[in-house]
Amino acid sequence: MKKEILIGFTVGIVSAIFGFIFALQIFGKSDDWGVVINQAIAEGFFTKLMSIGALLNLGAFFLFLKKNKDHRAKGVLISTILILITTLVIKFMN
Repeated sequence: MKKEILIGFTVGIVSAIFGFIFALQIFGKSDDWGVVINQAIAEGFFTKLMSIGALLNLGAFFLFLKKNKDHRAKGVLISTILILITTLVIKFMN
């Protein structure tokens, strides 16, 4: 059971990272990720990019539910909550 939750958590984190990279590619005005991230922080939309990146977790969550992998879906949910908390901390620290 703990292994299944850990797998779901890992899938949630990895899919959020891929979603974040995808959002950088779409909304960034440069091919250099460092420039895009610095610009996003300076202009105050870094947390929005993080939130857009976490949208991929919806797909993973519902896919696990459809395949009756409830513990993995729980892991994805935990990772999404962790990303939410991280996003809020970053938003209110700036």
